[in-house]
Amino acid sequence: MAQGHKSTSVRKKQIMDAARKLIMKAGSEHVTVRNMAREVGISEAAIYRHFKSKTEILSFLADSVADGLLHDIDVAGSVGFTSLDIIDEILRTHLSRIEQRRGLSFQVLAEIISFGDKSLNKKVSDNIQIYVDRLRLLLADGVRAGLVRKDINFEAAALLLFGMIQGLVNIWALSGYKFDLTEKYSELWKVYRESISAR
Repeated sequence: MAQGHKSTSVRKKQIMDAARKLIMKAGSEHVTVRNMAREVGISEAAIYRHFKSKTEILSFLADSVADGLLHDIDVAGSVGFTSLDIIDEILRTHLSRIEQRRGLSFQVLAEIISFGDKSLNKKVSDNIQIYVDRLRLLLADGVRAGLVRKDINFEAAALLLFGMIQGLVNIWALSGYKFDLTEKYSELWKVYRESISAR
């Protein structure tokens, strides 16, 4: 069963990847220490050498997903587009990754929430709020640049973006991945952009 000694950071990543894989294959109820140990090829005791509990693993996983989403914002913001084009680029990058990895980030967040742990839910909520705040700042930049209507509620408009992507990914996953995610997003983005654009 043992794979030999690995550094703590490598082993932690393997364990989180195992949790992610189990979530995608079978849902959060199948994310057990036993199943993660089997997936990685180590003992259950070895899991506990790196994480105190399943909750801690899911907490690290939630942070990892949030870090990836925020990284996409930083990368898109460095290319010199207008704020609305930056938002569009961020969401397209998310969806491209999601399509390649079958809904990973947004579905992982949904499954972590369904796990029902209050401290985990707060962590996911805080991480989503950081993400929504970054989108809100981009929308505010759009107003300053004369691209976005001055009368919009930034918080609501940013939250709507998050909900639009989360909802789209959920419908896509429930359909058995039967439609082109990016194509469907383009239709939604057009409606959203027209609704907030300065006339």
